[in-house]
Amino acid sequence: MPLSPEDIIKHYVDDGSSLELVNTRKSKLKIAIVEYNPAWPQRFLDTKARIEAELGSTAVAIFHAGSTSVPGLPAKDVIDIDLVVKDINDEDSYVEPLERLGFRFLFREPAWHQHRFFVDEGDRDGAYPINLHVFGPDSAEVERHRIFREWLSKTPEDLLLYATVKRECAAAAEAAGESMQEYTYRKDKVVGEILNRAFRDLGYIK
Repeated sequence: MPLSPEDIIKHYVDDGSSLELVNTRKSKLKIAIVEYNPAWPQRFLDTKARIEAELGSTAVAIFHAGSTSVPGLPAKDVIDIDLVVKDINDEDSYVEPLERLGFRFLFREPAWHQHRFFVDEGDRDGAYPINLHVFGPDSAEVERHRIFREWLSKTPEDLLLYATVKRECAAAAEAAGESMQEYTYRKDKVVGEILNRAFRDLGYIK
């Protein structure tokens, strides 16, 4: 069923009670913002090709997400990818194939878009860090990621604002010894403000 503007602009809240840990990272991910790397788009394309070859028709769509998908935007040196699968609850169709590619299944969030989260920590020769977000069809979060990415790509003022906030939040989170999730919380207010401008531009809100 296609998403409506109301689905997309809805604020989805999860208090974390549905989180189901499967594994933990082998090492703590450092919160470090680096300048935009022209190699990031090709890293995404290479990874997309590997996933498509392994999952076949199970993979409905694969998108470059997060800050590394926006030309010119500083980011953590980690490729974020949104993978849409036919049936998010049919884990047999994608968990083992992704693990064969080097991804580690970290957790499920059933109450938040049925999100599944995998990482490749880039600890092999020729590998690089990847965050893989798995969703089912017609996920509002995947659409929000697309809208945010496209808005930043065409709006220099918000790209500069977001770059500044990212650096400030990363420095503060590192100084406080915070987790990646806490770093994300620090950015939430500005991300929401930028998304609202994008929604307004699309006519989704007034």
